[in-house]
Amino acid sequence: MVSFKKSDAQGYFGNYGGRFLPPQLERPIAEVAEAYAEALKDPEFVAEWERLLAEYVGRPSPLYFAEKLSKHAGGAKIYLKREDLNHTGAHKINHCIGEALLAKRMGKKKVIAETGAGQHGVALATAAALVGLECEIHMGAIDVAKQRPNVVRMQLLGAKVVPVGENVAGGGALKEAVDSAFDVFARDYEDTMFAIGSVVGPDPYPNMVRDFQSIVGREAKEQILAHEGRLPDALVAAVGGGSNALGLFTEFLDDESVAIYGVEPAGKDLNTVGEHAATITFGTDGVIHGMQTLVLQDESGSPAPVHSIASGLDYPGVGPQHAFLKQEGRVTYETASDAETLEAFKALCKYEGIIPALESCHAVAYALKLAATLDKDKIIIVNLSGRGDKDIDYVAEKLGL
Repeated sequence: MVSFKKSDAQGYFGNYGGRFLPPQLERPIAEVAEAYAEALKDPEFVAEWERLLAEYVGRPSPLYFAEKLSKHAGGAKIYLKREDLNHTGAHKINHCIGEALLAKRMGKKKVIAETGAGQHGVALATAAALVGLECEIHMGAIDVAKQRPNVVRMQLLGAKVVPVGENVAGGGALKEAVDSAFDVFARDYEDTMFAIGSVVGPDPYPNMVRDFQSIVGREAKEQILAHEGRLPDALVAAVGGGSNALGLFTEFLDDESVAIYGVEPAGKDLNTVGEHAATITFGTDGVIHGMQTLVLQDESGSPAPVHSIASGLDYPGVGPQHAFLKQEGRVTYETASDAETLEAFKALCKYEGIIPALESCHAVAYALKLAATLDKDKIIIVNLSGRGDKDIDYVAEKLGL
């Protein structure tokens, strides 16, 4: 029987995953893998992570029946897993607490990472402050301008924010941030741990980030059984790198009755390279940021330019487990355009009094369409992965407010 939940010993999910690194990074990444494997077996490490999630982050996050949104859709019941209510405003804090604790356990003095929308950067800066580590966040120049509130939050929390890619056509985005952070880490790995912000990168990161995020699905399963007395009919989550999606999906992967949908950014135009970030839909096999996965590539085989209205989703790769789940047919991957995402943003504001992150609105947009095709006794759970404080100025500009 195929295991949808675990990689093999070399970090591969089928043909995807592994560890593709320059020689100078092989040892430090292997040390992270060894330290994480040991930490998982340490009851004190796990207990401290769980304690901080409960007492500091505020878990469990609620599972909320969005009754008015469901009526607006005209079909199935839509439940929202309210990761937006976590401290720092998104799911990212779940794995950042774990990564910071691991870095401390390894004796590191500093964590370094990339960020797109800034939510991982804010969460890591928060976790670093909590456990007493230095923090350096690399962020694409276009996203620094677009997500100014999160830049300020990171700085207030004591992090050094490094804008990158000013000279890249269109301005640097998430890919350039990852490239830059890896370059610095390669020169300063003795005292530093790279704290990747999604289920991407070389082994062990896709497994490690997924493991920390899988608490989302464990809670959701318990909560929906309490609410409805049965499992949901469908799960929906946005996919960029893919951490919030696997956070929700993992607990349900072996439940054959549950349909699972990941939603990628269709951006402005699915038919034009550089105008979308639908990696699973149009990507081909390649290597990016230390992993074998699906990659949006140009004619030369280099990562192609991408676009999404949501800064956290504009990435030309995807977590290798997602590529595997697509290959195996366990998860169906759909898309939502910028325009559909904005409409979903407006709907959630209007009908539920919730200002959501644009990343999450990709999932909401598809869930609205899906709900309309299902009977009223069907149940959909959407991972509302973040709140929209960071997006309000950008959305106001787009809506002419």
